[in-house]
Amino acid sequence: MTKTVAIAGLGAIGLPLARALDAGVDGLKLVAVSARDQVKGLANLAGFRAPPRMVSLAELAEADIVVEAVPASCFERVAVPAIEAGRIFIPASAGALLPRMHLVRLATQTGARIIIPTGALLGLDAVRAAAEGPVEDITIETRKPPLGLVGAPYLERNNIDVTDIAGPLLVFEGNAFDAAAGFPANVNVAAALALAGIGPVRTRVQIWADPALTRNTHTIRVNCQAARFTMTIENVPSDENPRTGRLTPLSLLACLRGLVSPLRAGS
Repeated sequence: MTKTVAIAGLGAIGLPLARALDAGVDGLKLVAVSARDQVKGLANLAGFRAPPRMVSLAELAEADIVVEAVPASCFERVAVPAIEAGRIFIPASAGALLPRMHLVRLATQTGARIIIPTGALLGLDAVRAAAEGPVEDITIETRKPPLGLVGAPYLERNNIDVTDIAGPLLVFEGNAFDAAAGFPANVNVAAALALAGIGPVRTRVQIWADPALTRNTHTIRVNCQAARFTMTIENVPSDENPRTGRLTPLSLLACLRGLVSPLRAGS
């Protein structure tokens, strides 16, 4: 049975995902999208084989699956209607979910499912497995080109200028909860890691601005009873938004495929 999909946002994440779904994915049909700039959004849909409807954020909840790919300030306008309607809700902005865990309780009442995609990260299967047993600590070190951090509320609040640095600069060290609040457009990876593992308070985060880098780099270190492992991924930033890696829309597409595929690899 084909499941209908709606996408909130047609930016660096939503548009590539919409194009992939329009090209054809067995078991999925893109039926609706929303965009802040509807004129631009409609222009982006002009070449689609089966253009979806352009609707309001609330109307996206008419689809079976609602994918969120909008600024964190719009998160609840997408999440609440979808969860109230009992839909499958897939947020790209995992960091926006951390201070809104009441939505998880709401999903329990309505029968909705909230599925956090791996996004620009790696190894969440291993982290989730490790968290089934005792875990000593989980840390993530994020290093980005300075341009990818410009505008973060934490930097502006603390008068940290990363536009003219000569070498790597540690701009934040703390837990995932505080990182998500201070860098809402940058640390969805840390939020996803925290939700898959030991929670946002115990998950430790370092954020570096590094002018020598051209890729967003994330290193995860896990120390637990069952294993000790370190993983590093270097993501190519998207041309549309340097805060977003090109891997993120591909991860969302893989997540969607996993919902309808008769065979799925990974726990």
